[in-house]
Amino acid sequence: MRSTVERRDSIIQLIQKNGKVRVDNLSEQFDVSSVTIRNDLDFLEKKGILHRTHGGALIRKNVYEDPTLEEKQKLFQKEKQRIGEKAVEMINEGDSILLDSGTTAMEVAHRLSEKKNLTIMTNAINIALKLGGFEALNVMLTGGVLRKESFSLVGPEAEATISNYYFDKLFLGVDGLDIKYGLTTPNPMEAQLNRTMVERAQQVVAIADSSKFGRHSFSYICDVDVISTIITDSNISSQYETELLRRNINVIKV
Repeated sequence: MRSTVERRDSIIQLIQKNGKVRVDNLSEQFDVSSVTIRNDLDFLEKKGILHRTHGGALIRKNVYEDPTLEEKQKLFQKEKQRIGEKAVEMINEGDSILLDSGTTAMEVAHRLSEKKNLTIMTNAINIALKLGGFEALNVMLTGGVLRKESFSLVGPEAEATISNYYFDKLFLGVDGLDIKYGLTTPNPMEAQLNRTMVERAQQVVAIADSSKFGRHSFSYICDVDVISTIITDSNISSQYETELLRRNINVIKV
């Protein structure tokens, strides 16, 4: 039986794919009552994800975007590369590191070949494969359910694995970073896993290009105050930089 979060996430994926959904079809597909589905749709409408219609719902554009890795790789490539270089400078010999999934996290992974005596856990299959080619690194991969859009593993198994350990640093990529809404990402299961990562890391380092600032996505990860450091590009607004510094968050611009 799917949890409420999993079912609602699946509904969002269906409405993204098809542009619309019907209550009767969803009720049959998820083997729940039409009342439960209507409650799901009402909840998602309040979140601004969709428009309710008689007997179903229509997608509201540009609110719940979950682009593929291939699409993300085309955006802000040089900025992500510089962010990756700076992140690696923060990693010391003997560190235990948590590395999130995503294109900016991959830029960190690319630059770890010269590091030694590191233990790195990631929930991203593509990142684990990259790190597996570096002899001096001890690489750990969480279990879990594969999200094909991001090559990341999510779900209770992934969360349980991470909960067994403590890490010196977490390098966390996000889809949105806003003073009011905090750190966010489109997928609820990814957000839940990210929250577990945050809880197990002594130091949380957000790695995000400046396009992520002032926007928020569907799923909440944590407040900005949880972050110790943000590595971003030089296009971050002075307003955001000032506010982050006021909260004792170290802002590194590259």
